[in-house]
Amino acid sequence: MIDQCAANVVAAPLSGQRPWAPTQRESNPLVSATDEPFNCLSAVELFADLSPDELAAIDRMAPSRTYRTGELVFSQSQPVHALFVLQSGRVRVFRVTEDGKALTMAILEPGAVFGEMMLVGQRMYDNYAEAIEETLLCELSVTDVEQHLLSDPRIAIRISRHLGEQVARLEERLTDLALRPLLARLASTLVRLGEPQRRSRTGHVTIRLTHEQLAGLLGTTRESTSKAMSDLASRGLIRQSRGRIVLLDVPAMTALSTATA
Repeated sequence: MIDQCAANVVAAPLSGQRPWAPTQRESNPLVSATDEPFNCLSAVELFADLSPDELAAIDRMAPSRTYRTGELVFSQSQPVHALFVLQSGRVRVFRVTEDGKALTMAILEPGAVFGEMMLVGQRMYDNYAEAIEETLLCELSVTDVEQHLLSDPRIAIRISRHLGEQVARLEERLTDLALRPLLARLASTLVRLGEPQRRSRTGHVTIRLTHEQLAGLLGTTRESTSKAMSDLASRGLIRQSRGRIVLLDVPAMTALSTATA
C-alpha cells in the first residue's frame, strides 16, 4: 500500500498551483488518468470528493507513518498538536484515572480523524492514543489544516459533520452509562462497533476486540464484561473466539440495547 501511495505522490504535479481547484475536477474522483485507483487516501471518507491529483497533493503534504501494535501515537507526556487521519489499522483513545485505571474513550477505525486541533474543535491533551494493531496514519500540522483543509468547503463541511457525529455518539454513551444496565450497554456497544464491518453471507458481523478492550469502553471491570459476554453467548446472540466476537443476531442485540432494567 505504501509503495502504491509513493508512486502516486511522485507523479503529482510540482507546480505552485493550489491543488484544491473545484473547477479542475476529473469525471471519476477515484480513478486516475491511467485508470488505476488511488488507494491510499481515497478510501477515507473525509477526502471522498477530491480528485486523484488533489489526493496526491495531500499525501505529499502529509506523508504516512506506520505505528506498531502497542505504540503510542501521543500521550500526556508527549502531546502532539496535529490532526491525524487513520488510513488503516485501529487506534484506541483512552484516559488514565488517578488510581491508574485506563478508560477507553473510543476505538477508531480506518477513515477516522482525531488529534489535538482546536481549529476543528478537538482537544486531546489529556488523552492517550495507542495503535492496537499495525496502523498507518497521516499527520497534518495546524498550518496544513488551516491553509489547505478548512479553506476547502468540501472538506470543511465533512469535518463539521464528523465532529457533530462525535458529539452525538458521546451523548449516546453518556445516556447508556446513566440509564442502562451493563448487558444493554454491552449490546449497544457491540452493535455500534459492528456497524462499519461487512456482514457475512449469513448476516453475521465479526468484531476484533478483547474483553479487556471492551471493559475499557464500558467503564467496568474485565470480569464483569466477561460475565455479560457469557450471558449474550448463552442466549445465542454472539459467538466468541480469541480476540474476535461474532454477532449472530444483530436485530435481537439492537432490541436488547434499549433495555433500561
